[in-house]
Amino acid sequence: MALWAKAQQLQGEAFRQMQGVYGVHFPIEVRHYFANWIEEQPWANLDEENMQHERYARSTLEQLINMVISKTDDIGTDDNMFLVKLKLQESAQQFREMYGQNPLNLVRVIKNCLSTEMRLVQQLEGGEPAIGQMNGQPDGSRMIAQQFDILQKCTQETETDLKQLQHKQESFIIQYQDSLKINSQLQTLQNSAVLNKGDAEQKLKRQKEAVDLQLSQKAQDLLQLRLTLAEKHNETFKRLSTLQRKVLDNELIDWKRRQQLAGNGAPFDGSLEMLQQWCEALAELIWNNRQQIKKVELLRAQLPIDLPPNTQDLLPHLNTTITGLLSSLVTSTFIIEKQPPQVLKKDSRFASTVRLLVGGKLNVHMNPPQVKATIISEYQARSLLKNDKNLKSESCGEILNNTGSMEFTQSTGQLAVAFRNMQLKRIKRADRKGTEAVTEEKFSILFQSQFSVGGGELVFQVWTLSLPVIVTVHGNQECNALATALWDNQFAEPGREPFRVPDAILWSQLAEMLTCKFLSSTGGFLTQDNLYYLAQKIFGFLGDNYNQDFSAHKVTWSQFNKETLQGRNFTFWEWFYAVLKLTKEHLRGPWSDGSIMGFVSKIRAQEWLMSKPNGTFLLRFSDSEIGGVTIAWVANDPNNPSERQVWNLAPFTAKDFSIRGLADRIRDLNNLKYLYPEKPKEEAFEKYWTAMNDTENKLTRDGYVGSELVSRIPGMSTLPPQAEAPMNYDNPQTPQLMGPTSPAPSIYDTGPSSVQSYDAGNSAVDMEHEDSLLNMIGDYNPDDISQINVNELLYPGQSAN
Repeated sequence: MALWAKAQQLQGEAFRQMQGVYGVHFPIEVRHYFANWIEEQPWANLDEENMQHERYARSTLEQLINMVISKTDDIGTDDNMFLVKLKLQESAQQFREMYGQNPLNLVRVIKNCLSTEMRLVQQLEGGEPAIGQMNGQPDGSRMIAQQFDILQKCTQETETDLKQLQHKQESFIIQYQDSLKINSQLQTLQNSAVLNKGDAEQKLKRQKEAVDLQLSQKAQDLLQLRLTLAEKHNETFKRLSTLQRKVLDNELIDWKRRQQLAGNGAPFDGSLEMLQQWCEALAELIWNNRQQIKKVELLRAQLPIDLPPNTQDLLPHLNTTITGLLSSLVTSTFIIEKQPPQVLKKDSRFASTVRLLVGGKLNVHMNPPQVKATIISEYQARSLLKNDKNLKSESCGEILNNTGSMEFTQSTGQLAVAFRNMQLKRIKRADRKGTEAVTEEKFSILFQSQFSVGGGELVFQVWTLSLPVIVTVHGNQECNALATALWDNQFAEPGREPFRVPDAILWSQLAEMLTCKFLSSTGGFLTQDNLYYLAQKIFGFLGDNYNQDFSAHKVTWSQFNKETLQGRNFTFWEWFYAVLKLTKEHLRGPWSDGSIMGFVSKIRAQEWLMSKPNGTFLLRFSDSEIGGVTIAWVANDPNNPSERQVWNLAPFTAKDFSIRGLADRIRDLNNLKYLYPEKPKEEAFEKYWTAMNDTENKLTRDGYVGSELVSRIPGMSTLPPQAEAPMNYDNPQTPQLMGPTSPAPSIYDTGPSSVQSYDAGNSAVDMEHEDSLLNMIGDYNPDDISQINVNELLYPGQSAN
């Protein structure tokens, strides 16, 4: 039987656990309608941390989206399936938005769903799932599940004991009433003048002694039951406290940390389903135990019994403990599911989602609470953590559309509010310290709410702070603002004071951050050679010791994004950001394929190329041109044919690639033959070439003949590739200009052996060909004007008079 068929047979809590792993990230409707296909995929062979599996994951994602879309088309206009059709349509769109940039996250989500199903099914069938089977739940999650089972049994046991205590106390009270009745009868008999009352009096006294003995024994039993129950509650609360710390201080904090690192590009599926399941289970256990404590208090009030000497009364402590656990759970589970953008441009719209993980279980949704968002400064955030009195009044700016009501989704049990159209209209900046730039100033979005539980018995004021936000007013501030956010995300320490970060970190830590950000943005890793080059750049090291270890070297914030690089007018981060942006927008494919060497010095590139045949080339990011990539190739020196030399094209930038892509430019340049070390350029770049226009010789809709831009190196022959260097120059260090009536000579930049290419339309007439055409026409004599007919020019179509 298929796994999904077995999963549908789950009952009670097991079914709710299975249902809880599905949600917006992977709707249960998709699981249902595509169960066979999902279970046939080789999930066990896919590693969601291995970027080499990304291509297969992307193919799987596209296949699933297409299947979902096809299913919605098959449903048609069936009224009974209308809601299902809407859900599937929404799912297809959400899959593309959520997993389009990182399809491996979908693999992680589906594997978690399947492993949860398998674990629950095997528990139903009486078997324990194998550890690690299908990348099942980690040991920590298993331990949490075991603790919940223990606590549920403990709570059921104390509930049974409480019922027994109540029953015995009621029995005691009834028997005590009998004792009072006997006392009354005895007293009445003793005060009466009835003759021969001695026998009756003795009988009542014997009855009273027997009842009093029974009452004494029952009182001892009641006292012992109360003490035992208090001890059991105490042990249960200790277990609850330990488990809650594990869920809130470990698992939830870990989720928040992963959410924070996701801002730097780290993998993060964002699913809160398991955490919500744990938090709701905690809420239910805490609430049930709190109700038990309240019932114990009521029983004590009905029948006070003094404790033995030197015996501690645990009840007040238990009451305080369980209420504190509930308060901590509620306030800690008011979280930001979707963070606002950390680089926030003034007057631009932004979104965020806030969620209360225990809202559904505690019936908070019965009176939906209002949530308000305000922006506060770093100083205000610090004050907030020390004193809650200013919670509602603190603000350093104005946000439009900053209030909303939490909404409850019945199918998922989620209580959340989505702010979709917030807009920062005003910001008040603090006085800057020393050389601090505006892009180093951190703010935070404060979300706050108030609601009651238990019919108004308990009132909670809850709040949560967003990750640090850097406010900009112009697009050119984005680079430096992002640097501040990345540094904060990566190096923030647990429990820090907002928003302090270390000023210096190890190079190995920075390298991890750069690798993560570059991978998420471009789809390709930074190799050890890449990182070594970056270390040399940031430390200003120009030596040729390629084995030097920089891992223990310290990098300061100033080195990262305040001090300019040696001999340049930009910082390390500004240079790296420009390279990242160029690669993301124009070079993602070739970079992911490994076709771009990228982070390599000019000297080392020259060493590599000189050991290869003429026509071998590589691509490296320019040291001097921010956001530029250059092509270096080896060829003979035309002034000294016996000598070979490495040449560097003037760097291409994003502006160049918006005109003609890198792959097409490489195709245009015939002297580039082999991508280093020895791959034919067609093999590396042909899949990125723009397809030739089959209708290039046909007129366009407006009657024009289309044209195409091609890249050429001035002075280089356009004949079949000869892997030659540019020709017809005297001094490669001297810039030369193209003359209007002669073939363009080479143009060089200020660096040694650097050549500039230019774009020429292939529909334009080549200058040498143009000269030959003019020679065929013959000479033009300006004195020969007898044949000029001006009227023909002024009045075309009319006959000459």
